[in-house]
Amino acid sequence: MALMTGSQYVESIRERTMEVYMFGKKIQYPTEHPILRPSLNSVKMTYDLAQLPEYQDLMTVISPETGERINRFTHIHRSTEDLIKKVKMQRLLGQKTGSCFQRCVGMDAFNAVYSTTYELDQQYHTHYFENFIKFMLHCKHLDLTVDGAMTDPKGNRSLPPHAQADPDLYLRVVERRDDGIIVRGAKAHQTGAINSHELIIMPTCSMGPEDKDYAVSFAVPVDAKGIFMVIGRQSCDTRKLENCPMDVGNVQFGGVEALVVFDDVFIPNERIFLNGETEFAGMMVERFAGYHRQSYGGCKVGVGDVLIGAAALAADYNGVSKASHIKDKLIEMTHLNETLFSCGIACSAEGCPTKSGNYLIDLLLANVCKQNITRYPYEIVRLAEDIAGGLMVTAPSEADFKDSKIGPYIEKYLKGVADIPTENRLRILRLLENLCLGTAAVGYLTESMHGAGSPQAQRIMIARQSDLSSKKDLAKNLAGID
Repeated sequence: MALMTGSQYVESIRERTMEVYMFGKKIQYPTEHPILRPSLNSVKMTYDLAQLPEYQDLMTVISPETGERINRFTHIHRSTEDLIKKVKMQRLLGQKTGSCFQRCVGMDAFNAVYSTTYELDQQYHTHYFENFIKFMLHCKHLDLTVDGAMTDPKGNRSLPPHAQADPDLYLRVVERRDDGIIVRGAKAHQTGAINSHELIIMPTCSMGPEDKDYAVSFAVPVDAKGIFMVIGRQSCDTRKLENCPMDVGNVQFGGVEALVVFDDVFIPNERIFLNGETEFAGMMVERFAGYHRQSYGGCKVGVGDVLIGAAALAADYNGVSKASHIKDKLIEMTHLNETLFSCGIACSAEGCPTKSGNYLIDLLLANVCKQNITRYPYEIVRLAEDIAGGLMVTAPSEADFKDSKIGPYIEKYLKGVADIPTENRLRILRLLENLCLGTAAVGYLTESMHGAGSPQAQRIMIARQSDLSSKKDLAKNLAGID
């Protein structure tokens, strides 16, 4: 197959027998639920664009393993050009959906596990790399969406996995058998898990010898026995149930997070990529985090493009687009957004090959990219809210706007520029609300802060990668100090 259409993708998810819960109830048909369907549409866009000739170069690539044209989300990066195209593809998808399109984490897990298992096998003569290659080819050929699951609940953050009061607060191996392992635990904040075919599980931190049972990585279908998901709440999520699309803001697209619980799940040997080799847990975490921090220099920039465009339209509809301070705010928003994109491109262009042959981004620059992501989107949102004005959060509902009695008064008194329909003004303000405060804000703001590790995680990596010793030598040389 190699490339699925968007419609084929939706049908393939519909066929999965996932166990999904939301608002205290089991969801019988997740693909049809009005709160969940927009997130499915976002992933569908990664398939739809891959079918269009004008996006073929960004969205697809010829697989060096099979010779087939495949979706870039299932590709192993083979050059800095691949890394750069990845970031540009992510920006494109952010522009098209205005939300999280959910496949990045699986692509980043692919590349981290690929190089880590190669080096692990070199040291221990295990078969993890061979296992991963078989799984990877399976996903490439069928064009599967894979969710990379790293974040454990963690419990007491001051204690390592083995010292937790409840041993299940980090996902762990509870039984090792001749044919595989039994795992128990959970992965939190899992973006797009309900819209995926497979899960790649990875450890969440560096580990010592006492944490052997927690140093585990494997692949498992989302509907495997013992797996169930609890959907996280988002601001304004139940607006999608009201049949008032104007109030939703982003009518078609959205993101979704889930707590994924593993209640004694069996994993066969051929799907295991790490099993107790604690010294390689840190490598897998560091490489995945680096790739995912690079990703944010693309996806968040694409959503930023939508936000800047919405703010500029709000200025037009308010009749203030020619005011110098409005122009200056839009310039500043663009400056910040393009700075983030520059960081994503820079860490890609400075990438280098690993021992396995796939390309790793420059880890220092990737962490600088993500550190900026934890700040700049918040300033972009502040400026957007400034431009939009208070009506962004005080506008009446769509039901009021369409009411036969009070609707005409809303039409009259919430008019901006005379030749712009009031409805258009309200629609763009609702989109801004969605991006700044609503369901999309999860993917744009909170994810910018905590996704791929919170700010301190990047600062730790920046400190490790900064090479202060060589910088001191530069200063000594110029100062004449031996």
